[in-house]
Amino acid sequence: MKNIFLTAVVAPAALVSCGTVQSLVQNTFPYTANVLISTGVPADKEVSSTATASNVQTWVGGNNNAKIKDVRISDAKISVVSPSGGTLSALKSVKVYVSSSGTGEKLVASRSNISTNTSSLNLDLNDTGFLDEVVKSSGLTVRTVYELKNQTSSDMNLKIALNFSSVPAE
Repeated sequence: MKNIFLTAVVAPAALVSCGTVQSLVQNTFPYTANVLISTGVPADKEVSSTATASNVQTWVGGNNNAKIKDVRISDAKISVVSPSGGTLSALKSVKVYVSSSGTGEKLVASRSNISTNTSSLNLDLNDTGFLDEVVKSSGLTVRTVYELKNQTSSDMNLKIALNFSSVPAE
């Protein structure tokens, strides 16, 4: 009876500690960028919007001394913030690039032939390899390139949500 009780107490504690160790071993940190699509943006023409990250630098220390490595894009999503009830049906394609001071631009996510009447969509991830140099440098920039199927009847505000994953550096 003692063994059953001891097992019932120790097993959940061990499982919780394994989850804690995993979250310490692999970090995921977010970044969001806002993209404004004005009513004057023409259809069938690529348009670019750029935003600078500040919260990524907070997560990783904003310099090459950050104690992380093997940084990769793990998730990318686009969603309509406004107008309320808006959909992504006006979008034809979207590409998301990241860069920083002294690094080249890397395509991390994209989607073409968008045909959805929903307000959010997961983007296809591009295997860009490790993004350590880009993310750990100061001034991480996210550039979103989009193309419309047709002009919008009102301004549309989109949110690009990126998640990066990493492991601790030794």
